[in-house]
This record gives sequence, structure tokens and C-alpha cells, in this order.
Amino acid sequence: MKLEQIAFSKYQGAGNDFILLDNLSGQYDFLTENHVTKLCDRRFGIGADGLILINSSEKSDFVVDYFNADGTKSFCGNGARCSVEFVAKELKLYNKTIYEFDAIDGSHTGEILNSGVKIEMKDVTSIETLRELSFVLNTGSPHYIQFDQSIDEKNVIELGRAIRNSDLYKKEGINVNWVEVLGESQLAIRTYERGVEDETLACGTGVTAAALAYHHKFTPDLKQCEINVAAQGGDLKVEFKFDEKLGYHSIFLAGPAEFVFKGNVYVG
Repeated sequence: MKLEQIAFSKYQGAGNDFILLDNLSGQYDFLTENHVTKLCDRRFGIGADGLILINSSEKSDFVVDYFNADGTKSFCGNGARCSVEFVAKELKLYNKTIYEFDAIDGSHTGEILNSGVKIEMKDVTSIETLRELSFVLNTGSPHYIQFDQSIDEKNVIELGRAIRNSDLYKKEGINVNWVEVLGESQLAIRTYERGVEDETLACGTGVTAAALAYHHKFTPDLKQCEINVAAQGGDLKVEFKFDEKLGYHSIFLAGPAEFVFKGNVYVG
């Protein structure tokens, strides 16, 4: 069996960790779903919540090609933020602080900040109310939001797995979030992620969904908001505007995006 060498970098955003690969020349196009799952395995591989190929693009600065740990594809907010950091600091692409990139859900902008990375998320036009404190919305990935108290005491893995694999969501999957209101525009969150099939220390699209659901439920009259969200692995911030006709727009997710280590690995 022929082995191929891969040069990788490991990044994390609020504990949400990723394998980053420079694929601008297409040298890693051969990677399969099986390769991704092995590389993301925390016992037999590098270990990560997901793997990201930075691909070339004819219409933007680069493409964020994101794979969940199980090899499936989706959009990942923290992964996208780490991608911008990787491109700017390691690849030194274009030598600028604001980038345009494409992902599975369309085009985005990302900005290098003094203390992290901020990206623009896609507009959200609707939020489905399931029950008084339960909501579903899509922020690039589908999310189930449950407002509750004492979320540190919840068995997020067991409860999240049950909802994610219920008849309603089993086919496409859904991320399941428990959100606690700590104060005005202050939230805490825990997330069970589809594709990882486990609790993760943070989820960018989940944090964004929680912030929008909080506005929808508790502060619908505000036209502009800044929400601070404490994930298990760190703090993130969501800014957005709301219009009754347009819905949620000008949505930005900001927080840490940090290099962990780099190395080489062989796959076959």
C-alpha cells in the first residue's frame, strides 16, 4: 500500500479543534472520507472535531472545504475563523487583514482582529418555534436550541444524541444546544454536534443560533444586538441586526482562533 505524506497544522477556536491543510495546489484532492475519519480520530490519528482543506478559488481569496470528524460536509463557524487565521498567519496569502472566502453555504468575509478572528455569517430569515423555549434554525448548519437552567448538570451527550437521532432529524441530522441565560445579552451554551456525534467544547454556528434565538424569544424589539456566549472551551461574541422584513442580517461571529501545533503524517 502506497503511503502519502501530509503536512498539517492544528488550530482551535474556543476548544473547537481542526486539522488545516494547504490544498491550494490540489495536492490533497485524493483524500477520502475514510482518510478524514482516521485523521480526526483522537486515539489513532491526529485528533480533531473536523478537517479543513484550504482550496483555491477563481472568484474569492480561497475556499474553506470543511469535513466533520465522520467525513460528512457542512459549514463550520469556528472552522472558518481558524481557516482565516491559518491563511493569514501561515500561508501569508495576499498580506491583508480582510478576506473573502467561499464555503458550502456560500460566500463569507473574515477579518483578522487584534484578539482573534471575526467572520460574517449568512442571513437567517426564519426561526421555527417548537415549544415555548425550544427553537430550530439554520445558521449554515441546522440547530436545535433548548433554553434551560443549570445546563452544567445536563447529560448533553445522552440527551443530544436522542434528539439528533429522533425520527424527525435522523436522516439529515441536527446539532443540539442547551442554552442558559446568565444575564442581559449573556449566555452559556453546551452543544452536541452532528458529524462529531459527541459534545464539543464550542460550536460557532451553534453559538450564533443561540444568540439569534435569544433575541427572537427575549428581546425581539431590539434592532441591533451584541451577545456574549460562554462555551465550554471559551467565549465567543455574536453581533447582528434585525429587520422584520429582512430577518437577521449583518451577522458576525468573533472569538479566538489559535495555532496549536503542526507536523507531518502518512496516510494510505
